[in-house]
Amino acid sequence: MNKFWLVLGHTYITKLKAKAFLITTAMTCLLIIGLANIQTIIEFFASDEKEHVAVIDRTESLYKALEKQVNREKITLTKIADMEDEAKKAVKEGEWDGLLVLSMNAEGWPEAVYYANTLANNRTAEELEGVLNRLKTAISAAKIGLTEEQIAVLYRPASFQKVALEENAKTEEELNQARSLVYVLLFAMYMFVLMYGGMIATEVATEKSSRVMEILVSSVSPVQQLFGKIIGVALVSLTQFFVFFAVGFAALKTSGQEVWRLLGLGHLPLSIWMYALIFFMLGYLLYAVLFAVLGSLVSRVEDVQPAITPVMMVVVAAFMIAVFGLNTPESAFVIGASFIPFFTPMLMFLRIGLVSVPMWEVALSFVLLAATIVLLIYIGAKVYRGGVLMYGRMNIFKDMKQAVQLTKK
Repeated sequence: MNKFWLVLGHTYITKLKAKAFLITTAMTCLLIIGLANIQTIIEFFASDEKEHVAVIDRTESLYKALEKQVNREKITLTKIADMEDEAKKAVKEGEWDGLLVLSMNAEGWPEAVYYANTLANNRTAEELEGVLNRLKTAISAAKIGLTEEQIAVLYRPASFQKVALEENAKTEEELNQARSLVYVLLFAMYMFVLMYGGMIATEVATEKSSRVMEILVSSVSPVQQLFGKIIGVALVSLTQFFVFFAVGFAALKTSGQEVWRLLGLGHLPLSIWMYALIFFMLGYLLYAVLFAVLGSLVSRVEDVQPAITPVMMVVVAAFMIAVFGLNTPESAFVIGASFIPFFTPMLMFLRIGLVSVPMWEVALSFVLLAATIVLLIYIGAKVYRGGVLMYGRMNIFKDMKQAVQLTKK
């Protein structure tokens, strides 16, 4: 057991002290701080975001109504004389940000033309168009003879309530909160597996290329080596995640936001958090074993990426199905896929978080997932022990068979 702790500690300390790890962590923390304070940064560099628009009113009646309804914090209107060519020239020279020409068509309805140097800033044009449409509605109502109260009734949305008849069904608020946590966990698991699974494979391949493995396999059992690498990298990743979370939480709190309220995770039951932790750990273990085994089969670090690509594609597929399932958690496809062990950590948690899942389905998914992990560990230990002693050109399936045969000698 002491040898296991030796492998684990060596893996953890080595990765923790690596320059690449320290630089990546520092840069990501700076990025998190920047994103948490993005509004303040934007406001600092954009001291005056108001758009100054000149208005030519050929109706002699729309300007005052337009000025009352426009958002004065974003747009400043100035009425000018009807000299369109001179006004366009002023826009080109930067004196105005835009020019709005108001008029009436043959049917007596308001219309407008907006001139600007570029149409990249579509916000101003959309704001003015919205105000003009509201004015047209008011003019139409006045012609028909509708009062303001009647107009308000006309545009009042219909009452539409959602009521779940199932006894343990979640309310819409609970679903929104659960959906937030599910999405956060899915994304975290996706990034966790892709980032740190590759690190496990690279760690094994690096030691193998340096011939350190030939010494290790004679003194440490393959299971101890396998789990030492997996848990060591897991602790490194958890350390980095903790740093990211602490920095993000502090940055959000400093900027006046509360992360739990921001994500809508304030009133979720404890069981959801427990399922999140269990599925997260089992999902990591499942894929980590695969990455470690594949890393043991390659002779060069350059071959790691091609070797682990199939597993990464499975992770991507699981994530894409889960994203699709966020809106349709009760579809037959999502339900069926949630029992496939490589998809279970994401999809079964997705279902548990959003809908009521029978306990026998949860138990069956746990049994299938646990059995798959045990089988992978059993086969993986054999492949790992023989694989770390194999060198030469990579051929995954052929190398696995040869690695198992080496363990029998």
